[in-house]
Amino acid sequence: MFPTDRQYSPDHEWLTDGVPARVGITQFAATSLDEAVYVELPEVGDSVTAGAACGEIESVKSVSDLVAPASGTVVAVNQAVVDDPKLATDDPHGEGWLYELEVTEKAGDLMDADAYEELTADTK
Repeated sequence: MFPTDRQYSPDHEWLTDGVPARVGITQFAATSLDEAVYVELPEVGDSVTAGAACGEIESVKSVSDLVAPASGTVVAVNQAVVDDPKLATDDPHGEGWLYELEVTEKAGDLMDADAYEELTADTK
């Protein structure tokens, strides 16, 4: 169900292994949020800390913090998501990515797709 080419956080965000690494919310988070109406992302040049809030996503149901799955420097943001927040919940594993990061340290609790699927199966 979840792409196997990335790692997942217990905060329902994903991180690719590329350089720079790409970050987004998971399909599980997107389904829980329903339709995003506003996204606040860190800015290019910002430092983010693994496990700390670095933005937020607001939906018709709730407002949720975006929690960085790794520490590093933001090198790009997905302006398409800022302009059309619904993209983050319509295609969270593809065109709805949020930002790119030069990673200095990954969070210690990242999981592969199978472990994340097991985690989310317990919370459905």
